[in-house]
Amino acid sequence: MSKSPRNSPDPAFTEELVTDLLASRKYRSLSLPRETLFDLVQQAGQQTADPRELDHIVREKLHRLVAPYLGDPDYPACCHDLDVAFLTHDEAQIQAACRKILAAHASTRERLPILPEFYARLFAFTGRPHVLLDLACGLNPFALPWMGLPADTHYYAYDLHQPRLDAINHFFELNKMAPLAIHQDILVNPPAIDADVAFFFKEAHRFEQRRHGCNRQFWQQIHARYLLVSLPTRNLTGSHPKTEQHRRLVMESIAGLPWHVQEIEFKNEIVFCIEKGV
Repeated sequence: MSKSPRNSPDPAFTEELVTDLLASRKYRSLSLPRETLFDLVQQAGQQTADPRELDHIVREKLHRLVAPYLGDPDYPACCHDLDVAFLTHDEAQIQAACRKILAAHASTRERLPILPEFYARLFAFTGRPHVLLDLACGLNPFALPWMGLPADTHYYAYDLHQPRLDAINHFFELNKMAPLAIHQDILVNPPAIDADVAFFFKEAHRFEQRRHGCNRQFWQQIHARYLLVSLPTRNLTGSHPKTEQHRRLVMESIAGLPWHVQEIEFKNEIVFCIEKGV
């Protein structure tokens, strides 16, 4: 028998916990959205009414959520490197500065050997977008030099980490693009922008950890003709294959919906190209 939902946590307790976490040494430099912390507390409140247990659950989920941000590159130094590269007007030096940034995290570092092929194969399916959403973008926007996007593309990038977004917006401006990197928890507040293509790279399995079963509703709320969901083909250590598990996640999330899916597989990740037609 499933557990009945519990009452929402005490508002005063919630406010105090959220404030403490945002001000903590571990998380204050990330400038996380308050809505993210409130959502984690509300979700934990469905499991327990005990304040100590709730506090433990929230801290554990928060650590898993933001672990990829802990140990991020030095963003002011990255911006300086980009400034120097753009002053040269040399595409090779600009790409070198971007490669250095992309190498800072495993998820984007793995794509470095295949960057031109990666985006060429995706856009062969979708066409080059004029409005692009990069959901939970991470460092992916720094792969812009390999995307071949039209000059007038509106590139919206969403992330929880404000310092990262500041660096992305600086990069966009160097490319003479609108600074459309946005500080937003897309699970709590999905973007309402109509787009040609939405990237959702290596995040669907982490969304499941945060809120089981959330991907279906979240994907339905994204207003894009094409939703490109990528997932790793192996675990972080490379010791266990994950393709079938992640394929099930995607297929269960879209079961019964009138969407068409095509898979594009690379060495370290598989991209589910979902044509929503909206």
